[in-house]
Amino acid sequence: MAYRQEPPPIQENDPSEIDPIWTSSRTARQIYALGEVEKDITRLLSLAASSVSLLTLPQTDEPEDILPQGEERSEQFVLEVSEYFERLDSIQVAIRSSLAHIRQSRIAPSAITAPPLGFVPPSLGVGLPRAAGASRGLQEERVDRDAWVGILDALTRLKESQPHE
Repeated sequence: MAYRQEPPPIQENDPSEIDPIWTSSRTARQIYALGEVEKDITRLLSLAASSVSLLTLPQTDEPEDILPQGEERSEQFVLEVSEYFERLDSIQVAIRSSLAHIRQSRIAPSAITAPPLGFVPPSLGVGLPRAAGASRGLQEERVDRDAWVGILDALTRLKESQPHE
Protein backbone atom coordinates (compact mmCIF):
# COMPACT_ATOMS: atom_id res chain seq x y z
CA MET A 1 0.00 0.00 0.00
CA ALA A 2 1.48 3.32 -1.02
CA TYR A 3 1.78 5.93 1.71
CA ARG A 4 2.23 9.66 1.61
CA GLN A 5 4.58 11.18 4.13
CA GLU A 6 2.69 14.50 4.18
CA PRO A 7 -1.08 14.30 3.81
CA PRO A 8 -2.51 17.00 1.57
CA PRO A 9 -4.26 19.78 3.47
CA ILE A 10 -8.02 20.13 3.40
CA GLN A 11 -8.57 22.11 0.24
CA GLU A 12 -10.84 25.10 0.36
CA ASN A 13 -11.41 26.14 -3.25
CA ASP A 14 -10.71 29.75 -4.05
CA PRO A 15 -14.05 31.29 -5.12
CA SER A 16 -12.34 32.80 -8.18
CA GLU A 17 -11.44 29.28 -9.39
CA ILE A 18 -15.03 28.00 -9.25
CA ASP A 19 -16.98 28.06 -12.51
CA PRO A 20 -19.60 30.85 -12.26
CA ILE A 21 -22.37 28.38 -13.11
CA TRP A 22 -21.89 26.88 -9.63
CA THR A 23 -22.43 30.24 -7.93
CA SER A 24 -25.48 31.29 -9.96
CA SER A 25 -28.07 30.03 -7.47
CA ARG A 26 -28.39 28.48 -4.06
CA THR A 27 -29.26 25.14 -5.61
CA ALA A 28 -26.18 25.25 -7.85
CA ARG A 29 -24.01 26.01 -4.82
CA GLN A 30 -25.55 23.04 -2.99
CA ILE A 31 -24.85 20.73 -5.94
CA TYR A 32 -21.26 21.98 -6.05
CA ALA A 33 -20.94 21.39 -2.29
CA LEU A 34 -22.17 17.80 -2.74
CA GLY A 35 -19.50 17.29 -5.42
CA GLU A 36 -16.93 18.46 -2.89
CA VAL A 37 -18.39 16.00 -0.35
CA GLU A 38 -17.80 13.22 -2.86
CA LYS A 39 -14.13 14.23 -3.09
CA ASP A 40 -13.91 14.40 0.70
CA ILE A 41 -15.31 10.87 1.00
CA THR A 42 -12.56 9.64 -1.33
CA ARG A 43 -9.95 11.32 0.85
CA LEU A 44 -11.64 9.93 3.96
CA LEU A 45 -11.28 6.38 2.66
CA SER A 46 -7.64 7.03 1.81
CA LEU A 47 -7.03 8.32 5.34
CA ALA A 48 -8.71 5.26 6.81
CA ALA A 49 -6.50 2.96 4.74
CA SER A 50 -3.29 4.73 5.68
CA SER A 51 -4.33 4.83 9.36
CA VAL A 52 -4.86 1.08 9.35
CA SER A 53 -1.44 0.67 7.72
CA LEU A 54 0.11 2.73 10.50
CA LEU A 55 -1.50 0.47 13.12
CA THR A 56 0.13 -2.67 11.75
CA LEU A 57 3.39 -3.96 13.13
CA PRO A 58 6.43 -2.54 11.33
CA GLN A 59 7.60 -6.10 10.59
CA THR A 60 4.57 -6.63 8.33
CA ASP A 61 5.30 -3.58 6.15
CA GLU A 62 5.85 -4.31 2.49
CA PRO A 63 9.16 -3.12 1.03
CA GLU A 64 7.35 -0.67 -1.29
CA ASP A 65 5.45 0.90 1.64
CA ILE A 66 7.11 4.07 2.83
CA LEU A 67 5.89 4.08 6.41
CA PRO A 68 7.58 5.91 9.27
CA GLN A 69 9.22 3.93 12.06
CA GLY A 70 9.16 4.24 15.86
CA GLU A 71 7.69 7.38 17.40
CA GLU A 72 7.21 8.94 13.97
CA ARG A 73 4.71 6.18 13.21
CA SER A 74 2.58 7.10 16.25
CA GLU A 75 2.79 10.81 15.44
CA GLN A 76 1.80 10.18 11.84
CA PHE A 77 -1.12 8.05 13.00
CA VAL A 78 -2.35 10.90 15.22
CA LEU A 79 -2.12 13.32 12.26
CA GLU A 80 -3.97 10.93 9.95
CA VAL A 81 -6.74 10.26 12.47
CA SER A 82 -7.11 13.98 13.23
CA GLU A 83 -7.54 14.77 9.54
CA TYR A 84 -9.92 11.80 9.22
CA PHE A 85 -12.25 13.21 11.86
CA GLU A 86 -11.99 16.75 10.45
CA ARG A 87 -13.05 15.40 7.04
CA LEU A 88 -15.80 13.31 8.58
CA ASP A 89 -17.12 16.38 10.39
CA SER A 90 -17.04 18.52 7.24
CA ILE A 91 -18.86 15.77 5.31
CA GLN A 92 -21.66 15.51 7.87
CA VAL A 93 -22.03 19.31 7.97
CA ALA A 94 -22.27 19.48 4.16
CA ILE A 95 -24.81 16.65 3.99
CA ARG A 96 -26.92 18.21 6.75
CA SER A 97 -26.76 21.55 4.93
CA SER A 98 -27.95 19.93 1.71
CA LEU A 99 -30.79 18.18 3.51
CA ALA A 100 -31.81 21.47 5.12
CA HIS A 101 -31.81 23.09 1.68
CA ILE A 102 -34.05 20.33 0.30
CA ARG A 103 -36.43 20.68 3.26
CA GLN A 104 -36.51 24.47 2.94
CA SER A 105 -37.22 24.19 -0.78
CA ARG A 106 -40.13 21.87 0.02
CA ILE A 107 -39.30 19.62 -2.87
CA ALA A 108 -41.85 16.85 -3.28
CA PRO A 109 -40.36 13.43 -2.48
CA SER A 110 -41.63 12.16 -5.84
CA ALA A 111 -39.41 14.73 -7.57
CA ILE A 112 -36.26 13.26 -6.05
CA THR A 113 -37.01 9.55 -6.23
CA ALA A 114 -34.88 7.60 -8.62
CA PRO A 115 -36.36 6.88 -12.04
CA PRO A 116 -37.26 3.28 -12.89
CA LEU A 117 -34.48 0.96 -13.98
CA GLY A 118 -33.66 1.41 -17.67
CA PHE A 119 -35.21 4.88 -17.88
CA VAL A 120 -33.50 7.07 -20.48
CA PRO A 121 -34.61 10.71 -20.38
CA PRO A 122 -35.17 12.47 -23.70
CA SER A 123 -32.43 14.88 -24.71
CA LEU A 124 -32.92 18.24 -23.01
CA GLY A 125 -36.34 17.08 -21.83
CA VAL A 126 -38.00 17.83 -25.16
CA GLY A 127 -38.71 15.87 -28.28
CA LEU A 128 -41.40 14.07 -30.21
CA PRO A 129 -42.76 10.83 -28.82
CA ARG A 130 -41.29 7.89 -30.72
CA ALA A 131 -44.17 5.53 -29.98
CA ALA A 132 -47.58 5.62 -28.38
CA GLY A 133 -47.25 5.74 -24.61
CA ALA A 134 -43.58 6.68 -24.75
CA SER A 135 -42.35 8.61 -21.74
CA ARG A 136 -41.97 12.34 -22.06
CA GLY A 137 -39.53 14.71 -20.46
CA LEU A 138 -40.35 16.98 -17.54
CA GLN A 139 -40.49 20.07 -19.76
CA GLU A 140 -42.91 18.34 -22.13
CA GLU A 141 -45.16 17.38 -19.23
CA ARG A 142 -45.14 20.95 -17.91
CA VAL A 143 -46.01 22.40 -21.33
CA ASP A 144 -48.82 19.87 -21.69
CA ARG A 145 -50.17 20.67 -18.21
CA ASP A 146 -49.97 24.43 -18.82
CA ALA A 147 -51.81 24.03 -22.14
CA TRP A 148 -54.66 22.12 -20.49
CA VAL A 149 -54.86 24.65 -17.65
CA GLY A 150 -55.03 27.43 -20.26
CA ILE A 151 -57.79 25.64 -22.17
CA LEU A 152 -59.79 25.10 -18.98
CA ASP A 153 -59.37 28.76 -18.00
CA ALA A 154 -60.46 29.96 -21.45
CA LEU A 155 -63.54 27.70 -21.46
CA THR A 156 -64.48 28.83 -17.95
CA ARG A 157 -64.24 32.51 -18.93
CA LEU A 158 -66.22 31.83 -22.12
CA LYS A 159 -68.96 30.08 -20.17
CA GLU A 160 -69.14 32.91 -17.61
CA SER A 161 -69.33 35.57 -20.33
CA GLN A 162 -72.31 33.97 -22.09
CA PRO A 163 -75.79 34.94 -20.86
CA HIS A 164 -77.58 32.26 -18.90
CA GLU A 165 -80.17 30.48 -21.02
